[in-house]
Amino acid sequence: MSDRYSYKSIGDRPHGRWPNGRGLAVYVAVGVEDYRFGEGHVEDLLPGVPHPDLVNRSWRDYGNRVGVFRLLDRLSGLGIPPTVLLNTMVYDTAPAVTDAARAAGAEIIGHGVTNSDSLAGLTEEAERQYLRTVAARIHAEEGERPGGWSSPWLTHTPRTVDLLAGAGYHYLLDLRPDDQPVWLDSTGGPLLAIPYALELNDSSTVIGRQASAAEFADMIVDEFDELRAAAEERPLVMSIVVHSFISGVPFRLRQLTRALAHLAAHGEDVWFTQPRHIHRAFAAMTPDPHSEEASHARP
Repeated sequence: MSDRYSYKSIGDRPHGRWPNGRGLAVYVAVGVEDYRFGEGHVEDLLPGVPHPDLVNRSWRDYGNRVGVFRLLDRLSGLGIPPTVLLNTMVYDTAPAVTDAARAAGAEIIGHGVTNSDSLAGLTEEAERQYLRTVAARIHAEEGERPGGWSSPWLTHTPRTVDLLAGAGYHYLLDLRPDDQPVWLDSTGGPLLAIPYALELNDSSTVIGRQASAAEFADMIVDEFDELRAAAEERPLVMSIVVHSFISGVPFRLRQLTRALAHLAAHGEDVWFTQPRHIHRAFAAMTPDPHSEEASHARP
């Protein structure tokens, strides 16, 4: 992916502010996923359970039966607008979840049909159709196309960036090369990489690296305090990624709430927002260098 963006150090960029003079933009993404039972990729708490794996399946199901509702309620209570990374199969298997997300004013990000899927290995035409199928389902259910995409398992092909832009997506939530958004080189049109938490992510850190709930909460607080100080110089983005079946579990939710309450206590100088608003504000401050608007703006 490094050939998709050029190098420019954080100190060489112009100063600026987010709306209302805020320095740090924060968004919280909630992974809402479903899996085809017994096939494809899965996320397991207990590895190696033989088929039929009812144990790990029921662990994942907790998220769409219980966890997501508590996470959405908690974010609402703290004044943090939710971003939902959605497998569109959830529209069919757990419609109460998407009803609750809609009621909470969540931004819906395309996250594949199911998390049993992967973009890796798809032909160009199959990948193009897959990206369009997800966008069309969200459009049909929500009345508007998704502006953003996050790949199941963070997988890509060499063509993904071009195909995403060509399919009408405007920003990608998979990468964190920077603390600011980064325009990606794409033959399909403008595509912005908005910083996505690869470590402030309960899947990679809590399940993948076995961090405790308290350690994960401390990571969030430390990242926030450090970025809030750094954002006095230029606009930055912080993201937190949680999953309904991981951080929606009561003992983890208690620690996550502790961290989010610390963030919310500084709401007067932080912009709690969603990727669609970050994209709009950043494009106004720093247009895609390949766009016609940017060309006209050059001296």
